[in-house]
Amino acid sequence: MLNIGDRAPDFALPDQNGTMHRLSDYRGQRVILYFYPKDNTAGCTRQACGFGELYPQFREKGAVVLGVSKDSVASHKKFEQNYGLPFTLLSDPEKVVIQAYDCWKEKKNYGKVSMGVVRTTYLIDEEGVIVRAMDKVKAADNPVQMLGML
Repeated sequence: MLNIGDRAPDFALPDQNGTMHRLSDYRGQRVILYFYPKDNTAGCTRQACGFGELYPQFREKGAVVLGVSKDSVASHKKFEQNYGLPFTLLSDPEKVVIQAYDCWKEKKNYGKVSMGVVRTTYLIDEEGVIVRAMDKVKAADNPVQMLGML
C-alpha cells in the first residue's frame, strides 16, 4: 500500500464509456480512488452502490469517486447500467495502475492462494497527495467511512 504523504501516481485509464481519465484531470478536487476485485459480485456491488447512494454528499464536499478494477470497459458499462452508478469506473485490464497503487497481492480464499486485487481505498487531496490509505476494507462500510473522512 502507498503511504500517507506520498504523491499519488498519475495514470491514464478509460472509463465505462471509453473516455480516458487522468488523475491529474482532477487537480483542485479531492479524489476517492478505490480498487475492487470484480464487477457485479456481491461485495463489489455493495461497495459501488454505497458510493452511488452517497455520491451527492461526496460532490457537496468537493470530492469525486473513481472505482478501478481489471474488468473491461464493456463490463464496467454493464455494471454502471445494472445499478445506476453515478460515478466513474476505470478499466485497468493490464493492472498497470492496480500495481502502481500496490493493490495486486497474494490472497487466500478457502485455503487456496492466488493473486488478485485487494480491496483498497485512497483519499487524495487537491494537490495529488495521498491523505488517507485503507487496505482490506469492508465493502459495505467503506463509502460511509470515506464520507466521514472528508
